[in-house]
Amino acid sequence: MTHKGFFRNALGALTVTLTLGIFAETTASADEGMWLPSLIFERIGDMQSKGFRLSAEDIYSVNQASLKDAVVLFGRGCTGEVVSAEGLLLTNHHCGYSQIQKHSSVEHDYLRDGFWALTRNEELPNKGLTVSFLERMEDVTSRVLEGVTPALTETKRDSIVKANTVRLVKEATSEGRGLRATVESLYYGNQYFLFLYREYSDVRLVGAPPSSIGKFGGDTDNWMWPRHTGDFSMFRIYADKDNNPAEYSEDNVPYTPKKFFKISLGGVQEGDFTFVYGFPGRTQEYIMSEGVRYVSEVSDPAKIALRTMRLDIQRKYMSQSQKVRIQYSSKNAGVANAWKKWQGEMKGINRLGTVEAKREYEKRFAEWAAGTEYSTILQRLDSLYRTLEPYTFAKEYYSETAATVELCRFAASVAQEIARGDNESAASMSEAFFKDYCLSIDKESFVATMSAFVKDVPAEFHPEYLEGELARYGSVVKLADALFGESVFADAEKVAKLEAADSLVMRSDPAVRFANEFRKWYGSDVYPYERRLNQEITLLYRDYMRGQMAFEPEKSFFPDANLTLRVAYGSVCGYSPADGVYYEPVSTLEGIMQKDNPEIFDYNIPQRLRDIYAAKDYGQWAITTANGKKTVPVCFIATNHTSGGNSGSPVINKDGNLIGLNFDRVWEGTMSDIVFDPGYCRNISLDIRYVLFTIDKLAGASHLLNEMVFVK
Repeated sequence: MTHKGFFRNALGALTVTLTLGIFAETTASADEGMWLPSLIFERIGDMQSKGFRLSAEDIYSVNQASLKDAVVLFGRGCTGEVVSAEGLLLTNHHCGYSQIQKHSSVEHDYLRDGFWALTRNEELPNKGLTVSFLERMEDVTSRVLEGVTPALTETKRDSIVKANTVRLVKEATSEGRGLRATVESLYYGNQYFLFLYREYSDVRLVGAPPSSIGKFGGDTDNWMWPRHTGDFSMFRIYADKDNNPAEYSEDNVPYTPKKFFKISLGGVQEGDFTFVYGFPGRTQEYIMSEGVRYVSEVSDPAKIALRTMRLDIQRKYMSQSQKVRIQYSSKNAGVANAWKKWQGEMKGINRLGTVEAKREYEKRFAEWAAGTEYSTILQRLDSLYRTLEPYTFAKEYYSETAATVELCRFAASVAQEIARGDNESAASMSEAFFKDYCLSIDKESFVATMSAFVKDVPAEFHPEYLEGELARYGSVVKLADALFGESVFADAEKVAKLEAADSLVMRSDPAVRFANEFRKWYGSDVYPYERRLNQEITLLYRDYMRGQMAFEPEKSFFPDANLTLRVAYGSVCGYSPADGVYYEPVSTLEGIMQKDNPEIFDYNIPQRLRDIYAAKDYGQWAITTANGKKTVPVCFIATNHTSGGNSGSPVINKDGNLIGLNFDRVWEGTMSDIVFDPGYCRNISLDIRYVLFTIDKLAGASHLLNEMVFVK
């Protein structure tokens, strides 16, 4: 990137405008980066030199249909893509998992058996699920900073920025029906973009493979390569008769998209251009060494240990009961996902010597910054980080221990609804809670994690309430006996009998008290200090970010991910995780059959797949390997820079056609949220041909294929 002209001082040091020069040619790895699609024209030359055949307008346009119009934010944390003219939507199985789980029961176990709607009337509604299309994104830096001057205090500056932001959001959402807008800070407040979305709330489940396909390999294979997971599910977007967003109604009709992806049947080979379009969640590419040290040496190890306790307890009970397995499948997957990611992240940071490398960079930056406005930034940041550490540690322990107690969270929430006289909401909450609750798991997890809290969190950060309860009962075990044994909220029938007049009883209930007292402690003794220190750190990063750009004027600085639409491009590529080992970039059905084991839940594939394999009945989805073997492609890896939130993102080839669904990263590269290494960082994608094979040969839902458009 050329840094010249990156910032222009319009109103002094605090008022800055980002120019388009940020997206000039880069000397960094071309595969690193999550680029704003509205400015992708500055990178299109590099993309085309690597094989891409479309234009910047084909990727992002406000005036005509473009690929962005086929990409959605699925829920509030995944990506999906439209694959038919009738609103058919693809995303990951794990993104739709909670919806599949909610529709499941012992009688209709869609997690175990899969689900396929053979008619539109059989498609299942999902209350609370939304998909959002990006209408446009716009640099609004000058408008957000209107009225900001160098002389303002940070508090006054912040109030002006907030007021301007509210005005911009109001103006944008007044443009039409179903609109939602956000103004997001980029580069730690050096730039602001408005994102305008059109949000649809009638989204129905169309199909999902059984978990033995969609979650094949379970937590053992999670974040690993080679991968053989059919991680997809299908939904359909519905709208009113005018194609506008509308709440669920039997009168709604399938949404007609501005654009949908054509599906390539050409497959992938090593070296092929790939392009990921989605909503990466959060990265911290520009944090200083002290922040990285805390992550790798303190935070990740502590959180891993705490989640290991919970996972071991959940799996013990899930292995003993089908009912509990269904109840806790989604919960367990949610806990396990970050748990394993943190392990890879920690290992990757340490393997690359990231902390030391950043310290060396900071040493060079300090030498350059001497005598400039940036001369004291690093010392101030270092001091703030060290002051912040115990508060962050207490916060993370609270989040992974006391805040995870299911009974206490439920008790505090439902008591509030009952006290307000909203018995209907309370009844609904109670039904949902007890449907998926196992007291034995919750109580055993309470004992394990709260014992760790008492032991690991410094005594000066212990809530007075907790110290009093431990003095009263003598141990965490006896506290658990009292809490779970005496709380009325552990009994669905007792909860149903509670009325607003019982507010005193509810407030004194041990489960309610536990939740409220810990929240009170966190709100008074931890959060205010943690928040203030983080605010000070963020403010310094605003200057440090500018300083880094001045220090390295030729480096490309893409904005950290923040769950806004981004473009990442790279190529299909294997990697070497260890000496003497090389991973090929594609996996096939052969790998599934090699792992197949009816004795292991995560590797027990459907009998139907075994039969298909035995008969080699692959239909049009068959490929022939280099050694002449007939098989079916399953997954592939590439060098695209992805993060959480990219789950379900379309993976696109050089012609703009769909070749796969992104769903994971390799374990050795999970540190890419902090540091990207081209030798190890690979995104894992599901080959679209395995999706089609599953729909056709296993599900017998070939009617869905008739909606799609295929190209070679």
